[in-house]
Amino acid sequence: MLYAILCYANEETVFSWTSEEEEAVMAKLYAVQAPLAERGKLGPVGRLMPTTAATTVRKGKDEPLVLDGPFAETKEALLGFYVVDFDTLEEAVAFSKELSAVNPGSTSYEIRPFYVFRPGASST
Repeated sequence: MLYAILCYANEETVFSWTSEEEEAVMAKLYAVQAPLAERGKLGPVGRLMPTTAATTVRKGKDEPLVLDGPFAETKEALLGFYVVDFDTLEEAVAFSKELSAVNPGSTSYEIRPFYVFRPGASST
């Protein structure tokens, strides 16, 4: 089963890190990711740009509205994601706990089963 693990954090904190702080955090995260990558269980991993770079297309009464910024304003924003292949939810929870242990601040991880949809192919 593929799982999407969504990383939420205070973007003001994350995007204010010095390059040294950024390198230190990323080195710890890579160390947690490496065993999964070596086993072929780690799919795409991405960090999103700040919400100030976001554009939202919201269904309007007539035409869709195109807005600058994120859909919702919150203290914690979706900053990145992992796609991982685990046999059980418990494995995804354990991996998220490892990520949380090395990621400073009030980071939280949301885990959702993930399906890849391709026209004419199975959704699993």
